[in-house]
Amino acid sequence: MRVADVMTRSVFIVNPDETIQEAAMAMAGIDAGILPVANDDRLVGMITDRDIAVRGVAEGKGPDTKVHDVMTKDIKYCFDDQDIEDVIHNMGDIQVRRLPVVSRDKRLVGILSLGDIASSASDGKAGAALGKISRPGGEHTQTS
Repeated sequence: MRVADVMTRSVFIVNPDETIQEAAMAMAGIDAGILPVANDDRLVGMITDRDIAVRGVAEGKGPDTKVHDVMTKDIKYCFDDQDIEDVIHNMGDIQVRRLPVVSRDKRLVGILSLGDIASSASDGKAGAALGKISRPGGEHTQTS
């Protein structure tokens, strides 16, 4: 099975020049905790509710702070034509619950979440990935 078979295709995107308040309002509106950051359909980062809290509010930044000031710029992604088994393993290794999905020409085409994987497979692979993802620490830890 390929990533394109299970990913979510309709993805809300924020622009790096929008404010973190606008990003937070978008997250609230679609009931999500993460948004891809893109210029047109070129992925330039990801922003999470945790980025807003830890890199924004905790550092004294206000609601008018630009998304590019708090977003994660080191983007982990997968390709839409990759085998889902490889991506599940990779998600566990890099400890992420969601990955933006890009085409081979690096255009954003969707997002893949553990929920997408869990609803498409009944073999426990999402649970195995979650076990690896949930380990303390990792490169996405925002505090020491």
